[in-house]
Amino acid sequence: MNLKNYIASVPNYPKEGIIFRDISPLMADGKAYQYATQQIVDYAKSRGADMIVGPEARGFIVGCPVAYELGIGFAPARKKGKLPRETVSVEYDLEYGTAELHLHKDAVKPGQKVLICDDLLATGGTMDACAKLVEKLGGEVVGLAFLVELTDLKGREKIEGYDIFTLMEYTEDER
Repeated sequence: MNLKNYIASVPNYPKEGIIFRDISPLMADGKAYQYATQQIVDYAKSRGADMIVGPEARGFIVGCPVAYELGIGFAPARKKGKLPRETVSVEYDLEYGTAELHLHKDAVKPGQKVLICDDLLATGGTMDACAKLVEKLGGEVVGLAFLVELTDLKGREKIEGYDIFTLMEYTEDER
């Protein structure tokens, strides 16, 4: 199945010169969403994952059905102030400042094999922060899975050393 047929390209969003890759049409099509999810499920099995982590908010959309299909847990990595119990946090840089991600302290057990899922790999900052959170809790990051990768933004460089799985790649030429 060519999943790119289910990605809407929105020019000049959220600002001039950017082409936004919208996964909404993929999620709206049951067969495409199921196919994409199954590809990540197969990857998770191959990596021996026993826990899924996903960053707010589209990481939930990707990671939750994977965890459900595998019959394993899912832990949300959230922005500051969004989790009600004791957390660990990591601050990371954005183009326009900094952000902070949190996981509950008991979300990942020491030695647990964690697959981190998100919709998009761009610069790699969010995924790097998620991996650091998992490792802070003693978990082992066995892989990073994405629906879409924007290769020209070189996110792989930021998360070098992790096993990376993407379903679709877009280059600058396609932007």
